[in-house]
Amino acid sequence: MLSVSQQCELLELSRSSYYYEPATESAENLALMALMDKEYTARPFRGSRGMTAWLKRVGHEVNRKRVQRLMRLMGLEAVYPKPRLSMGGAGHRVYPYLLRNVSIERVNQVWSTDITYIPMPNGFMYLTAVIDWHSRYVLTWQLSNTLHADFCIAALQSALTERRPRIFNTDQGAQFTSAAFTGVLEEAGVRISMDGRGRALDNVFVERLWRTVKYENVYVRNYETPLELEAGLQSYFQFYNARRPHSALAYRTPAEVYLHGR
Repeated sequence: MLSVSQQCELLELSRSSYYYEPATESAENLALMALMDKEYTARPFRGSRGMTAWLKRVGHEVNRKRVQRLMRLMGLEAVYPKPRLSMGGAGHRVYPYLLRNVSIERVNQVWSTDITYIPMPNGFMYLTAVIDWHSRYVLTWQLSNTLHADFCIAALQSALTERRPRIFNTDQGAQFTSAAFTGVLEEAGVRISMDGRGRALDNVFVERLWRTVKYENVYVRNYETPLELEAGLQSYFQFYNARRPHSALAYRTPAEVYLHGR
């Protein structure tokens, strides 16, 4: 009999999706969280006060304490300070931000990563991706049903298989400040850069990627299960890289710019 790992490998399925369990939140809270995710994606300046007022205006009787708890679960904070899915871990080293006034002129000069919340009908997942700043090319991505650092490390290791950036930029979340994550970069000889607290635009290319993925795919498809979500994202990221031109790239695709630049 095949092991779980072998079954997942044959199906090209991550083990996080195999072990997915519905969230313990009520159907009402999950519906609120889906609304909040869409509103936040459109207007990331909303904090808990603004989100509470907005929910009341659209017909939901909620108090701020409830909204604050759900926003913490989703990892949402107003842009000032920037959205973070976790605070830096106690004792974790925070690296300086290396990209202020730096001109991004070539591929593999700077990569970055982040995590975003993905609403599901009966729960939620978290998505991480590694992106090349110059080309907007998505090098790799992973899904997880928890915020443990493992899926972020797996995405990083996959991205580093055949190439190296000069600088790797992250926020100060516990997943990215952990010794397990930074150790992979240090061993690969990559310089580590971390966003300053409250600086929403330090990782702007990944933030823009999340809006694009959600508006063009997640919100449109309304995936029912993690399996459907994973398959849908696989198809979308192939489209995004190879067939979706960017105005900032002179209407070339990320793949055209990245592969030519290599």
